[in-house]
Order: sequence, then C-alpha cells, then structure tokens
Amino acid sequence: MNAIMKTVPPDFSLVIPSYNEEESLQELFDRITAVMAGMKKSYEIIFVDDGSTDGSGRLIEELHRKDERVKLIQFMHNYGKSAALAAGFRVARGTFVVTMDSDLQDDPGEIPQLLAKLETGYDLVSGWKKVRHDPFIKRWTSKIYNYFTSRFSGIQLHDFNCGLKIYRREVVKTMQVYGELHRYLPVIAHRNGFRVTEIPVTHHARKYGSSKFGIARFARGAFDLMTISFLTRYKMRPLHLFGVLGFLFFLGGFVITILLTWQRIFENRFLSNRPLLFLGVLLIIVGIQFFSIGLLGEMITSLRKESDYFLVRRCLGCQDIFPQEAADEAHFTA
Repeated sequence: MNAIMKTVPPDFSLVIPSYNEEESLQELFDRITAVMAGMKKSYEIIFVDDGSTDGSGRLIEELHRKDERVKLIQFMHNYGKSAALAAGFRVARGTFVVTMDSDLQDDPGEIPQLLAKLETGYDLVSGWKKVRHDPFIKRWTSKIYNYFTSRFSGIQLHDFNCGLKIYRREVVKTMQVYGELHRYLPVIAHRNGFRVTEIPVTHHARKYGSSKFGIARFARGAFDLMTISFLTRYKMRPLHLFGVLGFLFFLGGFVITILLTWQRIFENRFLSNRPLLFLGVLLIIVGIQFFSIGLLGEMITSLRKESDYFLVRRCLGCQDIFPQEAADEAHFTA
C-alpha cells in the first residue's frame, strides 16, 4: 500500500516555508490534517526548514516519522522564502499546490474555498487578507506596495504577497523563483499566460513569536518589481529592449552629427567649442553600447542554464529529488 501511495500523485501538495516557528508547527499540522480529512482528498505536506536555529527541524522530523505524508526539506542556512518555495515546488507532486506561512496567520480552513474558486476556470487563486491583524505601519506599507504593483504589473489584485495561495501543478512547475520574487508569484503566473484571481481569506493575529521581515523588504520589493517586469517581458528577447534603446540613442547622435557636418561643409561653421558635437558623439557611443548589451543578452539566453542557489542539508521523503547521501556538500542544479 505504501509503495502505491508513493507512485500515485496526491490530490494536494501543501508547501510550507518555516523559519524558527517551532511553537506553531504542531498546531498547524493538526489543523491541516483536520481540513484535509474533511475534504477526503489525498495530500502531502512539504515543510521547508529555512535554516531554523530552534527545534523546528526536529519537530518536523518527528511528524515525518508519525505520518509519511509529511516531508522535510532542510536548508544548510537561511536562504529566504523564495528559495524555500522553489525547493518545495520542485518536490510537489500534487494536482493542486497550496502555499501558506507557518506562523498560523494563514487559515488552512480556507483551502476548500480556494479550490472551489480555482475550479471555476482559474490556474492560481491568491488569498486577500481583507481584514489584517498586523501592525498599522505594516498594513499601510502593504497597501502602497500592492497599489504600485497593480499599476506596473498589469494585474489587479489587492494582496500580492499573501502567503495563502492555491495553484494548478503546471503553474508552479513553470516558475523560476529566486531572490525576493516570492512577492510576485501572481505576476509571474499572469505573464506566463495563466489565469489569476483572488478571494478574501481569514487572517489571524500572530500567536507565537514575531515577524521575520523588516522594513528593508519594501526597498527590496521596489527593485524586485523592476526585475520581474524586465524578466517577464524581455527575458527571452533582451535585444528587443536594449536594441530599441540603442537604436534611439544612435539615431539621435547620428542626426546631430549629420546636422553639424552640413553646417561645417555648406555653412562654413567651425565645430570647436560646440557642446552639441560632444552630445552627438556621446549618443552614438551609448547607442552602440546598448545594442551590444542586447546582443550579449541574446547569446547568454541561448546558452543559459537555470541553477539553484541553495544547499539542502537533508530531505526526508523526497530523496529521489535531493539525494540524501550528497546533501551535505552538493550544489543542486536544475
């Protein structure tokens, strides 16, 4: 029976990043198992221990020994939420993939509603923490972040960074998640052609510990928005961006130099002490540089090989993907 369960993909894969949330994990596990039992669906729970320094890893290992549906991916040290999600997405085998935070602020009881919305014709349904139990500054900075993300990304959501989401399996398998791009998973999915929406979900006040994210995340988020805008539009065709910029700069410089050449030949005007000459030459040089960058980008794109940037200490229940015997040293690549 166990061999059959391992070969037949489950209905759900729950991917849960965790960093120093030992106090929350047992209660979260109990809530998840209760919800999934009520849905009568097969499932697996993939905990990604993102380099915790408390007893999170030991507790998840105990859960794994008691229930084979629990898997543990344990990082060598703290790589961040994006790396944790990327590792969890690689291991996930379920038809539907659910992500949630491990601090008990996301409610597993919302999974049936998320699934119901997904089955109306969507590929990703994101939670919307319409009523948030967070500090004032965090609520309002989040509103500003979500407003600008909606404006620049072309997809209208109220809450891009809600940890509670449900995906069809093919969505997560096409995502390249690294750096801080976990904030923009709906944007990535939308740009990849998948149908994305959101529904309001229950948000609980933090029960244990404190938030692991500081104010610096908002500055990083602004840069990541520019990154994701560039990657989703021009990742596979960088020359379309740099080539256009290069052409415009070169054209401007070329027109200026032609004008100055005309004045020198036919109007006998000297070019010394003419700032316009230096501007024309500068624009031509910058234009050539942009065009060269675009060509180099095209060469890199044609030869690119995606690779991971995290080291896995061990993986319980998924050794076929992250080999246990090599986990202490290996740098796993796609």
